Amino acid sequence: QVRLVESGGGLVLAGGSLRLSCAASGFNYRSNTMGWYRQGPEKQRESVATINSSGNTNYVDSVKGRFTISRDNAKNTVYLQMKSLKPEDTAVYYCNYKVPGTLVDYWGKGTLVTVSS
Repeated sequence: QVRLVESGGGLVLAGGSLRLSCAASGFNYRSNTMGWYRQGPEKQRESVATINSSGNTNYVDSVKGRFTISRDNAKNTVYLQMKSLKPEDTAVYYCNYKVPGTLVDYWGKGTLVTVSS
């Protein structure tokens, strides 16, 4: 059974930092791409960052240079280090695993990040 559990969200002042964690279980974590998505108030869910099994990363333009995605295969955990946070980063952040070759997505329950100005 695939399970993704996010943690690390909270309230932070603009310019501050947070690190999100996603503990994964129930699938071959180290061989698969993992992603972080977010959904802000009255916005559609968007991809924030992805990291593949080789450690190659991709970011949405709005977070480049501020966010870093990483993974610890020994702990089956993917991280999102967020710096220089802005009020527009306020959102529920979700961990994602897409089953390769299918349309199947797994999501965690999300963790709320609120950036106050």
